[in-house]
Amino acid sequence: MSDPLTDWIGRSETLRDTITAAPVRGLNATLDHPALAVGNGTPLFPLWHWLYFLPQHRQSEIGPDGHARRGGFLPPVPLPRRMWAGSQLEFRSPVRVGDAVERSSVIADVTTKNGRTGRLVFVRVRHELRCNGAADAAIVEFHDIVYREAKKPSDVEPPPVAAAQGEWQRQIVPDDVLLFRYSALTFNGHRIHYDRRYATQVEGYPGLIVHGPLIATLLMDLVRRHAPQAQVTGFRFKAVRPTFDLHPFKVNGRRDGNEVKLWAQDHEGWLTMDATAVLKNPP
Repeated sequence: MSDPLTDWIGRSETLRDTITAAPVRGLNATLDHPALAVGNGTPLFPLWHWLYFLPQHRQSEIGPDGHARRGGFLPPVPLPRRMWAGSQLEFRSPVRVGDAVERSSVIADVTTKNGRTGRLVFVRVRHELRCNGAADAAIVEFHDIVYREAKKPSDVEPPPVAAAQGEWQRQIVPDDVLLFRYSALTFNGHRIHYDRRYATQVEGYPGLIVHGPLIATLLMDLVRRHAPQAQVTGFRFKAVRPTFDLHPFKVNGRRDGNEVKLWAQDHEGWLTMDATAVLKNPP
């Protein structure tokens, strides 16, 4: 029997936006950098394009989890928990403040699997971002989304993996203010990031969940701090375990030729995100 969700494969949408300065200044401050001079022509740091093309659904279109109700561009997956599982990105040319940008998106794949906690649905979306009417994409991104069943007391989590010690390391305190500011900058209404009652009582988590893209951004920010002149041409990350706001966590990096191995670990030393940045000019 065919899965009706696969009918969404090939569905596409195109959005337009302008790269403005205020979100750049806001994320720079949220990441705790000194004030950044921002004007037309200022290039975005890698992953900062996530500050644009924000979801702006009407309030009446929002579902109980804070996301838009399903069945528009994304398939109507009948599972309550939605997470950003990972991404693979190519940075082909700069995106700058002042650019008029267009993002073309297509549902590349929809796959249903049965895991140890029940049914899982994976949705892969391909995005291409173009600047100022250019024919070639400045950024190509594959975005992997996973939908899961509601958490049950009998669920068995996968065994944790110990994280290594990095050459570069920074401790992050994921307090409510950091999570709120990132949610605000990305217009992310998902309640698992700011509504503690919803996160704990409805979705069954022990605390607020730190945004996957925020952790990915902090990993990339580690490259900015330790190799500020390096040009990043590619980045990929995979979420391994959720990170909660209950304890500080660490982001780590290690140079390896023209790549930087990056990872995040929780307060117990377990791996929570695995990533790699590809550099044009090694630091």
